[in-house]
Formats: sequence, C-alpha cells, structure tokens
Amino acid sequence: MSAPRPYNAPDTDAPTGHREVDPVTGYDTTGHDWNGIRELNTPFPRIVVWALGLTFLYSVVTWVLLPAWPTGHTYTRGLLGLDQSEAAVERLREVDAVRQGWLARFDDPDFTALAADRDLMAWATPAADRLYQDNCAACHGFAGGGGPGFPDLRDTAWLWGGDPETVAETLRHGINAPDPDTRIAEMPAFDWLDRSERRELAAYVAALPTGDATHDSPAGFLFAENCEACHGAQGGGGLMNGAPSLADAAVIYGQDPGTVMETLRVGRRGVMPAWGDRLSAAEINLLASYVSRVSENGKGGRE
Repeated sequence: MSAPRPYNAPDTDAPTGHREVDPVTGYDTTGHDWNGIRELNTPFPRIVVWALGLTFLYSVVTWVLLPAWPTGHTYTRGLLGLDQSEAAVERLREVDAVRQGWLARFDDPDFTALAADRDLMAWATPAADRLYQDNCAACHGFAGGGGPGFPDLRDTAWLWGGDPETVAETLRHGINAPDPDTRIAEMPAFDWLDRSERRELAAYVAALPTGDATHDSPAGFLFAENCEACHGAQGGGGLMNGAPSLADAAVIYGQDPGTVMETLRVGRRGVMPAWGDRLSAAEINLLASYVSRVSENGKGGRE
C-alpha cells in the first residue's frame, strides 16, 4: 500500500500547475491518495454552518433571558425573571389548598359519617396511607403487621382500643412518652419468682397461641395469680390497659420459652412517641381513621 501524499502536495498524475478534478463530482482533490482512493476538497456543509451559528445565537439569547450564570451564593436571574423553584412552590401551594379543603373535615370529625362519605375517602385514603408510611411503617410494618417490639395493628386484640377516637388519643399522646398525658404501660420484672416457676410459666405462655397450654395445672395457676389481671383470662387480652393478648400469633417480643423467660426476668416497657407536636389535629384524626380500619381488612387501611 502506498503512503498518503502530504496535504496540498502536487498531484503527479495531473498536468503541472493544475489540480486534478474529480470527473464525477466536479470537485478538486486535496492531493491525498490512499492506495488509489483520492480525497475530495469539498466545502464544509452549509447546513452545519447554519446549525452551529443558530446554536451559538440561541445560547447567547438564553444566557440573557433565563437564569444561567452562578455568581457565588446566587445566580443571574435573566431578563424574563423565570424561577422554577418559585413555580414549584406555587404549584405546591395550589395542591395544599385543595388538600386543606377536605382535610379540614377531620379537625373535629364524626368518624362514622366521614367513613361513609366515599368521595371524601377517595381523597383521604391515599393521603392517610402516605401519612402512615412516613410516620408509622418503620415500626409497625408496611401493612401494619408489626415486628419485634412493635404491635401488629391487624390484630383485633388492641392494647388500648381500636376505635378511631381511642387510636387518635394514643397517637396524640403516645405510650410511655414524655408527653404529660401519655398512656402508661409496663410489664414488670418477675425476677422475684423462683427460676423453676419462671420456667414453668414461660412454657405455659409459649403454649398459649397453639392451644396446647394446660390451664388446670401449676403453671396455669401461676399465670392466673400473676398475669391474668393485665393479660386477661388465659391470656386472651382485650382489657384495653396496654397489655397484649398472649393467646394469638400477634406477639410483640416473641413467645418462645427463651424469650418469655427473658421478659419475665427483666420486664418490658415499650415506647410509642407522641405525635401531637408533629402532626396537626386533622392529620392525627385522619391517621386514626386509617389505622382503626387495619384490623378490618388486614391491608393497612387500604380497601
């Protein structure tokens, strides 16, 4: 393969003093030759020149009219004064105005009447779900299923009561929280019992959810003497005093014998924060309406 000729080198195949003209296109050649392939000396495409010029002109006009150049802590605003952040804030104000329109109905609600208003609940349920996910799901689970140390909200055995008014009170003041009106619930330590008695009691409590517990037994009598006052007859709960049911699968800390032994030894004192300082009264009532329906359908208030 022959090496390319230098740029503007004379074409030895053309008459002296003349450039070779391509017979097909009519353009001069550049003198570059790659193994018989000759480069044409074509002009730069005019459309590309126009495109570059228009692009440059557009950029200059844009820099002048729109926010563009940083100037330290701020930026040039442009002659048009456009600001997307202000437009976004204005849009948020419009959305919030619509939200406040229906949310105001939860300020002092008749929960039964509100639940029957299907048009209202079409707006309220997605907003309530968002409130739940933002504030409750981290502890109680995406769909209210609870987790280690946190109650299952889908269970029908509520700690304090599952009607919307009671749930709103719990949300407002919390449980074992710094709020002066907080609900108080504590499982005391039973370390004063003999270890053998705690072991019998732990085995009995662990058997309650399966129905294998023998109630007419020394362990059953121990439970009746020490636990029924809070947890109800045979651990059924439902006394609305903050003590959970021990007879179903919705346990809070675990109900294997080892975990129950630990609970009996050191006690439990779970904390739910008070939301009265973070959420408005209407938001608390909206969330209470949502949470109270969890046990009805087992889907975190969704219908």
